[in-house]
Amino acid sequence: MAANKDNFCVIMGGGVGSRFWPFSRKTLPKQFLDFFGTGRSLLQQTYDRFKKVIPEENILIVTNDLYADLVKEQLPELASEQILLEPTRRNTAPCIAWASYHIRALNPNANIVVAPSDHLILKEDEFLTAIRKGLEFVAQSEKLLTLGIKPNRPETGYGYIQIDEPVGDNFYKVKTFTEKPELELAKVFVESGEFYWNSGLFMWNVNTIIKAGEQLLPEVAAKFEPGVGIYGTPEEKRYIDEHFPACPNVSIDFGIMEKADNVYVSLGDFGWSDLGTWSSLYDLSDKDEDGNVILKCQSLLYNCRNNIVTLPNNKLAVIDGLEGYLVAESDNVLLICKKDEEHSIRRYVNDTQIKLGEDYI
Repeated sequence: MAANKDNFCVIMGGGVGSRFWPFSRKTLPKQFLDFFGTGRSLLQQTYDRFKKVIPEENILIVTNDLYADLVKEQLPELASEQILLEPTRRNTAPCIAWASYHIRALNPNANIVVAPSDHLILKEDEFLTAIRKGLEFVAQSEKLLTLGIKPNRPETGYGYIQIDEPVGDNFYKVKTFTEKPELELAKVFVESGEFYWNSGLFMWNVNTIIKAGEQLLPEVAAKFEPGVGIYGTPEEKRYIDEHFPACPNVSIDFGIMEKADNVYVSLGDFGWSDLGTWSSLYDLSDKDEDGNVILKCQSLLYNCRNNIVTLPNNKLAVIDGLEGYLVAESDNVLLICKKDEEHSIRRYVNDTQIKLGEDYI
């Protein structure tokens, strides 16, 4: 089936991925890494997935200026105008606003799916069916749509969506959004059956999202609306370099999705994971009989359980007596810490940056 020329995809690929330090670095963040040895990075896998339902010329990557060469190297089939380069990081709302005005200049009827570049999807056919149905849903009405994932555990690392009444085949009005909850509240959410994980995947018509931005985030819209005549032209980058840094640092969830009254959710179960932490990588990886995960390196483990070990492939790890640890070496950094205390990794990164400088970040 030919892809609908009105459908566009925006892949957000500008993050640093500091929770995956020391593998994810400022110069080579996690979306450009091949964690599972497939030969394709997370960004490439995301592109490969969406090009099955979106015309390739309608797929845009929004990333930081720093990663222009990395994107071109990993996705050489993209034209330069398909790579939108942010001069600075300003979270997801300004990123999506720019992409929306850019796309409206190209196609005023566009329907858009917005996706992070670092998600893992194990059941691709079911996922792509949900994307097709979602784009049809938002093409026919002024609705903002997100994908909700049926939770299989009380996860504290994800946001949650509470569903309200159904409005069609597997579409529901959203009742509430909740940011990452404490464990006890997450257990209540899962037991209730009313709460789904917030995947961070969105779909909408370009005019619907721009209208929502003008109403709910006028301070962001004001930075882009005056340049509406130049999007999709060579002058666009100069305009963005001048105005984008003045945008507030605000997420699309907080700025629009949690405040709008026309937000809906499509429910799915496609083997989805936000590959955001070492624990999520551990959960998704093959384990030995003692629950250890060894990624891309040689190892001899004695009396070890439930660890994740990853080193450069010419290194050997000999480990005795560890349980529940992360052992990760990349370039000039070796990190050894409790696997389940990964919230501390940002502190390690900050302390390293302050005390030892940028060479280790």
